[in-house]
Amino acid sequence: MEAVAKTKYLKGSPRKARLVIDMIRGVDVSRALSILRFTNKRAADPIAQCLNSAIANATFKAELQNVAIDPDELWVKTCYVDMGPTKGRRRMRPAPQGRAYREQRHYCHITIEVTSDERPKTDNELKAEAAKTRRAEAGK
Repeated sequence: MEAVAKTKYLKGSPRKARLVIDMIRGVDVSRALSILRFTNKRAADPIAQCLNSAIANATFKAELQNVAIDPDELWVKTCYVDMGPTKGRRRMRPAPQGRAYREQRHYCHITIEVTSDERPKTDNELKAEAAKTRRAEAGK
């Protein structure tokens, strides 16, 4: 069961929001929420709201299909931050040679996808399994 949640036109720089979103990629939902709760960044609260929305979307989708789903079994499959519109503020900043630049206000779009499917194994897990089988074969 997969579900997606999007937050659009979030005030803040996408570069700063990516610092927070990178911490929860591929993590269990409960662990991701605890990470966001204790992250001292401005983008952490809106990302937590988006993650809660994705969890609610997954449970609602499961109810529609008459499937029992435990929200604690969900994990963050994909999450990314896209750049929103950069609206020029109506304020000017002094620039070199007597010019003036407009201040830019940055916005970003956040997308989080959660799933209850089995998690693919990482490279480290695959290497550990291969080493374990080699040791077992060598012992025979």
